[in-house]
Amino acid sequence: MRAATGTQYELRAASPSGPARAIITEVAAGLRAYSVDGIDLVESFPAEVIPPKSAGIVLVPWPNRIRDGVWLHRGVERRLPLNEPIEQNAIHGLLYASPYRLLDRSPDAVTLAATVFPRLGYPFQLDTTVTYALTDDGLDVTHTVRNVGTDAAPVAIGAHPYLKIGGVPTDDLTLTVAAGTRILVDERLNPVGETAVDGTGYDLRAGRLVRELDLDDGFTATMRETTAIGHGDELDDDSRDEVKGAVEHSLTAPDGRSVILWGDENMRYVQVFTPRAFPVDTPDGPTPGRAVAVEPMTAPANAFNTGAGLRWLEPGETWTVRWGIRHTGLAG
Repeated sequence: MRAATGTQYELRAASPSGPARAIITEVAAGLRAYSVDGIDLVESFPAEVIPPKSAGIVLVPWPNRIRDGVWLHRGVERRLPLNEPIEQNAIHGLLYASPYRLLDRSPDAVTLAATVFPRLGYPFQLDTTVTYALTDDGLDVTHTVRNVGTDAAPVAIGAHPYLKIGGVPTDDLTLTVAAGTRILVDERLNPVGETAVDGTGYDLRAGRLVRELDLDDGFTATMRETTAIGHGDELDDDSRDEVKGAVEHSLTAPDGRSVILWGDENMRYVQVFTPRAFPVDTPDGPTPGRAVAVEPMTAPANAFNTGAGLRWLEPGETWTVRWGIRHTGLAG
């Protein structure tokens, strides 16, 4: 049987912590698996199924939701497909089910590309790429978006990884989210305001056990003061290392091992989702259980209407955004 997500690009590399392995999918340029020394650091899923609960997919040209799939562009109402039928929203962009083409591949890295073509709800054309690269301390992901149309285009970027530490029940992990503000939503999960997390159960800055949480919430990430890289700047190797720590969220096991999701200065928002019925991979096969999605985003839900975090790309302009997964405490 052919894989439901198309060609599977397997990456392998030696690392100080042991052999690293990742699987990237042709459809949605998704992260289907990532492990170090045999320890899974993201929730994986079988090749013959579509990504459960959007696991690992790339979200372009917007992450999260657009209320009613409607937004205004220069006074013209644009209507996007409502692919979240129960809540009647447009969710996760326009490439979540699209095949990407191979641009470049090596044993430890792959670059995939896809084009967003104009349509009634989004009359712009974008060339996009995603590069996944195994490194000594993790997995680095680089997105580029180039406006190849003739009009300025609204763009936001996100991803949908589910983090884990293989062999440790997810309920026993501690989730830390560097965010001081929570985005308030209505019953359809669309933003209606924001509030400080201080003194509430949504303050995850010091960490909370996953078993205590029931989240599908957006947050404004807290940027580390050490990073000051401008939008669209080309980065040398030293600057690239610096920008990897612009924002960090983590899951930590009782023995101190951690998996860390980092984002560059563009990743100013994060969605945290803790479903209880994710088909978790076990020796007996997929079993409904707890999972934790930590979704880096350049903009929150409904950004096409609010403008929050939205990037307008001029014709010919290219935008580069980076995030990745690091680990600490894994034995080498």
